[in-house]
Amino acid sequence: MPLAPSNSGFLLLDAGLHLIAANDPALQILCFPSGADRIKQPKVFLADRVRTTLLDHKNRDGPAFVKEFRSGKRRYICKNFRVDCNEHYPVQPAFAVLLERDASSSYSALAEISEQFDLTQRERETVEFLLQGLTSKEIATRMQISPNTVKAFLRLVMVKMKVSTRSGIAGKLAGSRPNA
Repeated sequence: MPLAPSNSGFLLLDAGLHLIAANDPALQILCFPSGADRIKQPKVFLADRVRTTLLDHKNRDGPAFVKEFRSGKRRYICKNFRVDCNEHYPVQPAFAVLLERDASSSYSALAEISEQFDLTQRERETVEFLLQGLTSKEIATRMQISPNTVKAFLRLVMVKMKVSTRSGIAGKLAGSRPNA
């Protein structure tokens, strides 16, 4: 299941790899573990992170981006696109970079756990959002239900899995993954 666009980081760079624009999730991903609100000059910070984290320094054929990188314990997929624009823009964008959290291993574990514990579709969907690190309120917004309904789904999942916390749900999923 693809992540919602609001969870994906997006950067727009010029031909010299200077930052033109970025969204808030890009700043949050690249500044972890510091909070985005602690960054005094986000544009300067992001420009530095692009050069140190997102560029593949082993490539000698010109600018190339890494395919994936880690931020904290999370793994992100880095997709870049060449951008060709007409002359009406003051700064010509050259690259669009999309940063998406790679949760594929979590989803395969979730499929097994869903079957093992007989989770309903809505319970499974709730757990998917929980694994993305969303709060009950954020999950409620995505699922278009109330936060109390989210909490009820999570309680049902906890009972089925015989755990007592939200972290217990994640722990069950982590414990079911094959060792890589």
